[in-house]
Amino acid sequence: MPSPVKISVVSPVYGCRECLGELCSRLAATLAPLTDDFEIILVNDACPQGSWEHIQALARQDNRIKGLNLSRNFGQHYAITAGLDHASGDWVVVMDCDLQDKPEEIGKLYAKAMEGYDIVFGQRIERQDSFFKKLASRLFYRVLEYFTDTEHDKTIANFGIFSRQVIETVNLYREQNRSFPLFVKIAGFRRTQIPVQHDDRLYGKSSYNLAKLVNLAIDSIVAHSNKPLRLFIQMGFFIALGSLLYACWLFLSYFLYGDIAEGWTSMMVSMFFMFGLLFGILGILGLYIGKIFDEVKGRPLYIIREAVNFPCGCLSAGNRFGAGDTFPKTSSGA
Repeated sequence: MPSPVKISVVSPVYGCRECLGELCSRLAATLAPLTDDFEIILVNDACPQGSWEHIQALARQDNRIKGLNLSRNFGQHYAITAGLDHASGDWVVVMDCDLQDKPEEIGKLYAKAMEGYDIVFGQRIERQDSFFKKLASRLFYRVLEYFTDTEHDKTIANFGIFSRQVIETVNLYREQNRSFPLFVKIAGFRRTQIPVQHDDRLYGKSSYNLAKLVNLAIDSIVAHSNKPLRLFIQMGFFIALGSLLYACWLFLSYFLYGDIAEGWTSMMVSMFFMFGLLFGILGILGLYIGKIFDEVKGRPLYIIREAVNFPCGCLSAGNRFGAGDTFPKTSSGA
């Protein structure tokens, strides 16, 4: 049934060139019963397989398919940010391009949103991933939960549908450390989740290895929690306290046994005490300075090299929401 509601689908593209045609056709078939007015935004994150040429070909066949080609590989969450900045739908669906997120599940997400929710995430109850990937994901969320003192559902990733108000709120967050699900959680609004089917990955392989998951965890923790700072403080003062207890033991040993080398006590106690304090202080300064350094540079979150099926006037660079500044446009419409 035709509807005035417009739906945008944002999907970052990297390493899955073969499935883009099937993705677009299944999305069109799924969205057509919901609304006549929809757009599919494919953001090419410098895929080395020539995905941009394939996106251009698909866009020439259907002007509802739009493409953004980033100037280099910025990362999944930066590509999502680029798509969200240029999505115009009343509702926005975010999903991966590898077809593990099934396009046919969008109808269920939209129906749930119509019950009055601003955010509806899809829960991958039965993940069709390798044992190693599921183990790495479980460890990632455990570490994230510990350091941020929050609960995270390991069955939830990026796949979901979000109202225009939620997307505009998320677009206000221009931190260099990007995590779309965390930004959605911070934004608030009425939220729920429903189980969705999760398919096997038929094309390519995930670009998230253990090292990238570790880096993502570190970035997310530093960006959204000061618990590591508190831990460094506690560690520094714990070592300092240990040095004081050690000093007491050396003091008693000197009178009980008299076998303490001259100068040993004062040197060791002072070393442990000062190193403990410095360890805590340097940890605090290092993390804060690192975060400040990344943010004050004011670099754009992404740079668009070229675009297809977008009006030239609507394209913008990655820091268009930053303190009233605009980045010179590097994009072209087609």
